[in-house]
Amino acid sequence: MSVAEALVVEDEGAALFRAIRAELLDEYRQDHDWPWIIGYSGGKDSTLVTHLVIEMLLSIPPSQRSRPVHIVANDTLVESPLVVQHIVESMEEIGNAANAFGLPIVTKITRPSPDQSFWVNLIGRGYPSPNRSFRWCTDRMKILPTSRYIKSQADEAGQVVLLLGVRRSESATRAASVGRYDNGERLNKHNDLVGCMVFRPIVELHTDDVWEFLALNEPPWGGSHLKLIGLYRSASGGECPVVTSKDDAPSCGTTSSRFGCWTCTVVEKDRSLEGFVESGYSEFTPLLDFRDWLVSIRNEKERRQARRRDGRITITNGGTFVPGPFTLQTRAEILEKLRRLEHATGQSLITEEEIDLIHQIWSGEIADHGKAKTFSVREIVKDRKHAT
Repeated sequence: MSVAEALVVEDEGAALFRAIRAELLDEYRQDHDWPWIIGYSGGKDSTLVTHLVIEMLLSIPPSQRSRPVHIVANDTLVESPLVVQHIVESMEEIGNAANAFGLPIVTKITRPSPDQSFWVNLIGRGYPSPNRSFRWCTDRMKILPTSRYIKSQADEAGQVVLLLGVRRSESATRAASVGRYDNGERLNKHNDLVGCMVFRPIVELHTDDVWEFLALNEPPWGGSHLKLIGLYRSASGGECPVVTSKDDAPSCGTTSSRFGCWTCTVVEKDRSLEGFVESGYSEFTPLLDFRDWLVSIRNEKERRQARRRDGRITITNGGTFVPGPFTLQTRAEILEKLRRLEHATGQSLITEEEIDLIHQIWSGEIADHGKAKTFSVREIVKDRKHAT
């Protein structure tokens, strides 16, 4: 590329970001007071949106910063350890900077209710490990917690504007998702959330535009984007984006290398976690092995009950028998292995509240099915003694 051609490209990029900044400022200055909510995954695109919004707030006088901005991240409670650490640390940095500069910013990390966590559903209720045809995790762990927060703000304010770092050029799937919202206007009604308008300020950017900006510009909350860049380099992939609609659920657990839940069994291979291990984070090897084991036992007939949790036996129209949840014995084995994994890695992977809920579910199942069992609740919950 010649110098002249490079200058043209640079000018185009600069003009594009000038247009995005102008659009953000114009929308913020509209005559309504609808709060902004930024869906923050900690990845490159949502980080760029957050960067530009905070930069915009700092560019205007304090008297004009009348619209609150909520920066909302989601922790599924089974996030990849490095990823959740990055989310928590960056949210803390943003919150501290907002307080120091007097910005109307609220930071919030949403989490699934303990009753709907990954472990309570998998080990407690025996849901088989998620796969492409039974992706029960996304709705419970990602969509509902964040949607609940957005809805609470919409109910209070009457309307909210959800800023998403989605880009048309990400993939064909993302382009189709973007197309569902297109109406020729800046703001589009959310497909599922009443009182929520969607704003996609970086929708026309390309990946190179995003990385170039993050590499050349320090975040307005301090520090640099180098940790984020290093995280991507180590993971050899990308982030599972913010998901607020079932239409967007396929973006979670796709064949691409995305960092998200370390327990994700929707993908055949967790290439991002493998990338962390190959980059020197050998302490994650046991997590990878455990995740692969969950995949391997999913369809073992002896590990699944014949009946579903509602007592029905399921046979498809084609005559295929569909097994029910994991047996209590298998669930007990999973919990025991998980506690041993905690001991081996020194990481807290399941909460005591989740364990208590699991035991309650098991007790209820045994009571419902009578006492004619070859094992008791006491025998099932031996995991605590064996794990330590």
